[in-house]
Amino acid sequence: MRAAIAVLAPHVADQIAAGEVVERPASVVKELIENALDAGATTIRVEIEDGGKSLIRVSDDGAGMSRADAELALSRHATSKIREAADLIGVATFGFRGEALPAIASVSRFELETSSDGEAATRLRVTGGKREHVEDAARQVGTTVTVRGLFFNTPARRKFLRAQATETRAAVEVVTLLALTRPDVAFTLTSDDRPLIDVRPTTRPIDRIHALWGPGLADTLLPIAHREGPLEVRGFAQRPAQAKPAGRKGYVFVRGRPIRDPFILRAAEAGYRSTIAPGDRPSLILFLELPGDAVDVNVHPSKLEVRFRDKFFVEKVVEESVRAALGPLAAAAPLGVGGQVPGVGGSWTGLGVDPPAGASPELFPSGSLTPDTRHLTPLLQVFDTYIVFQTESGVAIVDQHSAHERVLYERAMRQLTGDGAPAQRLLLPLTIEFTAPELEAIDAHRELLRRVGYEVEPFSGRAVVVHTAPNPHPRFDAARCFGELVADLAGGRFGGLANRLERFAATYACRAAIKAGQRLEPDEMRELVARLLTASLPAHDVHGRPTVVQLPKDELERRFGRT
Repeated sequence: MRAAIAVLAPHVADQIAAGEVVERPASVVKELIENALDAGATTIRVEIEDGGKSLIRVSDDGAGMSRADAELALSRHATSKIREAADLIGVATFGFRGEALPAIASVSRFELETSSDGEAATRLRVTGGKREHVEDAARQVGTTVTVRGLFFNTPARRKFLRAQATETRAAVEVVTLLALTRPDVAFTLTSDDRPLIDVRPTTRPIDRIHALWGPGLADTLLPIAHREGPLEVRGFAQRPAQAKPAGRKGYVFVRGRPIRDPFILRAAEAGYRSTIAPGDRPSLILFLELPGDAVDVNVHPSKLEVRFRDKFFVEKVVEESVRAALGPLAAAAPLGVGGQVPGVGGSWTGLGVDPPAGASPELFPSGSLTPDTRHLTPLLQVFDTYIVFQTESGVAIVDQHSAHERVLYERAMRQLTGDGAPAQRLLLPLTIEFTAPELEAIDAHRELLRRVGYEVEPFSGRAVVVHTAPNPHPRFDAARCFGELVADLAGGRFGGLANRLERFAATYACRAAIKAGQRLEPDEMRELVARLLTASLPAHDVHGRPTVVQLPKDELERRFGRT
């Protein structure tokens, strides 16, 4: 028999609302810190005990409240942030629903102490949603909220809380996220009297990252600063060489609000294509700023999700932003201490490294160098593998194979999407035998092979005839490169790249590039460096390895005791 419909009792409705806002102790910490930030706090102190299950206390030096406002703040949907539905468009504050305090108070032993002038202060106590009493107190300007015995009156929910260590980690994550949004505010977090977070105000976001996680992460990050139309993307992307399969940090903030959006992170990771190995996950910290009417923040009770008016545009700009951050040679891996090499931008000024004007498409053609590139700072090849030279800010070391691989990859991509590459006809065509899977790979990639310079036709049985071949450098072994290229294509290598053209170009570039151990002439070294500096992503090869590492002059002087 169907039960009759009835209106829920207020205390039951409050507990249901609390379930939407308060999932665990970390949810309380989040709501209270956001209130403090909205109140203009410059210092926020958080204390928890037993992972927040026994005690949560958040103190701030914000604007505080009068007694009348403090009492009203514990009523559902009481808020100073909005007055009508239209105010939801472009709301810039963290809180605006007016549900957090009454929801928290309905499932805890709650105390609010606040003062708006430093003279008169108010203390309110609420137990399980029932207001007990209001009294005078002594307090400086600001607010302190104390929450004890979270879910004491809803034991079914309390038993689903996790272990103390797990709840503590969740609280640390919340404070970390909000500390990232406001580097100008001081944050402290203590757990059972043990300090876990203590960060001072700073004007530079990278300093806040350094304070939260140390140089191990901060020194691997590159700044992002990109704008397209109404969308501005700022933040940090990790150097490809430091990306790892696990342990990455991925954070997205929209209009200063931390959100969960795996699609934005996926778009950012797409900006790394052809610079990291398959399976590696770079750390990303992204701040998106766009007009209020372009994003709806009122789609989740805990404000953890947003809805973009043009989601595809946002994802496209995020990808381009990361791509642009990886482009300058400042993205090259540094040697020694410190993550940034001063004075290094998109090119090494003063090196005389300019692309050879009107040069042949081949990398080392005779006479292709211009006078500008002939007057490079002296280059030295060591171990027949690395090219070493001086820059304005230190010493650069180029891996000749990785550098050539990057140059050939970008050239191959242009050839594969254009008219193809010039090829030389072989005086004696190559006849090579392959396995059945390799023959299938040749057939599937025949047109792409032609575009990079290989003209191939079946011969008999398992053999094919190669009539033309590319000539990317004088030491190029056409038969060996073709055999290795086909084997890689048949074996599915480079499967982590986004599309078939990228996989093919990466495979070809890897096999066609000059090898470690091959001696280069001075003009060839200059040509290679010149070509690398004009690549769109010069700092990393298609495997995610660095093409260049830099030793700052300051580090050299430190090592030799000159500073």
